Amino acid sequence: MAKRRLNKQQQFRIKKVQEERAARAARKEKVVQAQAEAGELGPEQKGLVIAHYGQQLDVEALEGDHNGSVVRCFVRANIDSLVTGDTVIWRPGKNETGVIVARCDRQNLLQRPDNFGALKPVAANIDHIILVIAPEPEPHDNLIDRYLVASEITDIPAVILLNKTDLITDRNREHIDALLGRYEALGYGVFRTSAVESGETPSPEVEALVKNQTSVFVGQSGVGKSSIIQTLMPDEVLRVAAVSESTGKGVHTTTTAKLFHLPMGGDLIDSPGIREFGLWHMTPQEIEYGFREIREEIGHCKFRNCRHMGDPGCAIDAAADEGRISPERLKSFHRILQDMAEQQARGLKVN
Repeated sequence: MAKRRLNKQQQFRIKKVQEERAARAARKEKVVQAQAEAGELGPEQKGLVIAHYGQQLDVEALEGDHNGSVVRCFVRANIDSLVTGDTVIWRPGKNETGVIVARCDRQNLLQRPDNFGALKPVAANIDHIILVIAPEPEPHDNLIDRYLVASEITDIPAVILLNKTDLITDRNREHIDALLGRYEALGYGVFRTSAVESGETPSPEVEALVKNQTSVFVGQSGVGKSSIIQTLMPDEVLRVAAVSESTGKGVHTTTTAKLFHLPMGGDLIDSPGIREFGLWHMTPQEIEYGFREIREEIGHCKFRNCRHMGDPGCAIDAAADEGRISPERLKSFHRILQDMAEQQARGLKVN
């Protein structure tokens, strides 16, 4: 899949930013090297990245004299992008600061593309993704499917958590039950809760999901992720997202992925709300794989170059006709493929 092409002004701006970053990194590396040569850096030890703030990260010490404390750390220039959830090797420095000198191997990595098609890491070393939806803002198959495709491709298990069950009415109950039923039929775990009804304590359903796990909450802004986390972490001061009465869309409140230790055991990573989860960095073959029921039909089409968009002899269309693929999921699959094609076309036209 071709990346989106940039015009000359965009290319110049990006080049300028990269040059400035490289210059800052070089200056920082000189300072770190000078500290190391002067014996001002302590011994290497393991740490856990719990928050990311531009060029600096909050690292929780996992051993040594600083064990359990959080230290604001710089990163050596030769280390690739670090994210919340990464295990690192760091060295303590002056004034309660430190330097990250290496990244440990990752179990997995959740990423999403930015507006230019480049992948942006979200979190690492996750046991499962908790996709939070709610009656308001109204949940849609396509948005849910984008998260689930990302889950399947990264091999990180995902469950669906319906929050704000107190907002279910006779008007929306049938739609929500049908929506959740489609994912239960595919083998996804589906759970229901209400942060409002549970009050200041977590519901049994949520507690069972996060206990002794490293979880990441994803989903539209306004579905109540921060409210759920408040029930899990009552001592944390979190701003609760509000839903705009005029648009019904959520207001972004979380600005960086942050890791919390839970009283009942386990860790939780809260990520910024994502209204749309773009998949245009993936290939059509990866999208096929990301749909569990469509994955079973791969290789059975009449023609090897089948586009699965109404082509003759398409095994996916045949499976839909026989009821093995729901019309809603097939429509979502087609829409994602179409969006990818449009993104590629835009990229080819830019310049």
